[in-house]
Amino acid sequence: MRADSFWVRPMALKAKGVCGLVRPSLLTFCFSLSLLLCLSPSPSNAQDSTRSASTAAQNPWWARLVSAQDMERSARQQYEQLIQEAYQSHALMGPTALQVIKVREIAKTLIQEANRYNPRAQHWAWEVNVIDANLVNAFCMPGGKIVVYTGLMRQLALSDDELAVVMGHEMAHALLEHSRARVAKTMTTQGLARVGGVLASGVLGVDPRLTDYMAREGAGLLSLKFSREDEQAADALGLELASRVGFDPRAGISLWQKMQSLSKGAPPAWLSTHPSDASREQSIRAELPKVMPLFERAQHEARVKAFELKE
Repeated sequence: MRADSFWVRPMALKAKGVCGLVRPSLLTFCFSLSLLLCLSPSPSNAQDSTRSASTAAQNPWWARLVSAQDMERSARQQYEQLIQEAYQSHALMGPTALQVIKVREIAKTLIQEANRYNPRAQHWAWEVNVIDANLVNAFCMPGGKIVVYTGLMRQLALSDDELAVVMGHEMAHALLEHSRARVAKTMTTQGLARVGGVLASGVLGVDPRLTDYMAREGAGLLSLKFSREDEQAADALGLELASRVGFDPRAGISLWQKMQSLSKGAPPAWLSTHPSDASREQSIRAELPKVMPLFERAQHEARVKAFELKE
């Protein structure tokens, strides 16, 4: 992680290029297509709460259709555009703002454990920014591009533990590559007829028109809606990530209760891309026995370090 990766210099930002699509062989593509037709797997490829193997490392079917590099490039372009617009509208908070200092410190702590869940994370140029807007929202795009809105912290009066749970959840979406899976799933199902035409004509590779489709789908990463399976996986991994670095995972319960209370009026922007139901809190509670030992271990290690005790 670069020393300056937590601060974007808006005047130097410039979006460029268009994301594309990896062109697999005909055999590879046929295999992916058969998986879609016969098995129709969930794009979340959800993992158990406590594990280190990354989704990408398992080479799921959707990884053959959309490359991680393309998703990260598209995310970087959209992130830079968003930060540029926030800067020009004087909504981008500077590095000395208390909210920015808090968010970046929490992010830096969480990032320490990110590599165990996705090996690509060690090469990500993590960026963390805070935008002053009355939105109850936060996100982490592919490649580690994070934004937290002041409305989230202000309206929910978040504690550090609750903020860490939110950020861990968002980072989990990126580490599990949920955006990449969603784009691949949508691209494949909606482009099926055109793919069939390509295969019937004996053309090797993927229909170039699907590359354009991926570019259009990738351009909407900020509004991409995750499935409930994605949310459950991100909840589990986010709680584990926060617990491993010493944040109390029980904050997930109070966070969700605050979010539910706030959503009784106009639903927060966060819920528009993070669907939920009445079982969400129950699912979070079910994860606690798995992650509390991690939290307690982290707390013990922190005490040992603070008081220079020997175990």
